[in-house]
Amino acid sequence: MNTLQGWTALVTGATSGIGEACAFSLSQEGARLILVGRREERLHSLAARLPTPSHCLVLDVRSREEVESSLASLPPEFADVDVLVNNAGLGLGLSPAHEASLEDWELMIDTNCKGLVYMTRALLPGMVRRDRGHVVNLGSVAATYPYPGGNVYGATKAFVHQFSQNLKADLAGTRVRVTDVQPGMVETEFSLVRFKGDAERAGKVYEGMEPLTAADIADVVVWCVTRPPRVNINVIEVMPADQGFGPFNVKRR
Repeated sequence: MNTLQGWTALVTGATSGIGEACAFSLSQEGARLILVGRREERLHSLAARLPTPSHCLVLDVRSREEVESSLASLPPEFADVDVLVNNAGLGLGLSPAHEASLEDWELMIDTNCKGLVYMTRALLPGMVRRDRGHVVNLGSVAATYPYPGGNVYGATKAFVHQFSQNLKADLAGTRVRVTDVQPGMVETEFSLVRFKGDAERAGKVYEGMEPLTAADIADVVVWCVTRPPRVNINVIEVMPADQGFGPFNVKRR
């Protein structure tokens, strides 16, 4: 197994959940970390607990200007990013499309699609120039398997999947790799955000079953980026044992 000693990894959405877990796991493999998020106190708290050097970037990935200016002014020892983990993202609401909030839809598109694109476009040229790097996009099984109320969230993750595949097509022949990691149910702040702070409703999502943990997904991410350079893991789906595939949604009249 290759270690990441001497590599620099950037993780978006590093203030909690899968992002925080990925930062820990990548750091344990020896990588320097660039921690990206909006909650400054959480970023610095995480940085203080990592075993390798880290740099905190307080920014909103939805802002192209913030992304470009922040990444262009990284300290020299962090400037060459080898691993980009595009983890920042969210789901909002479960209302049917004709009742859903257009503002929620826009926020999901801006974060899950545009933010991911901004980060990738800013860092990809350096990876290609150095002929070394790995873009890991956190997608979702919702990209493939629709469910009622998943409307725009699922569509944004389908975008993540196709963007990842098209990146791989563009990068063929380089040593820059691309992976779309698609988790199923993971118990993080995801449902709390989806239901806008309603802890009781969020808790019911995982009631009576054992969901994946953020650390489970971080293990997958580290496994993908530590494969030999000749190996690219294109797409990987991960579900808890208690989750499966449902029947077709048929409404009886």
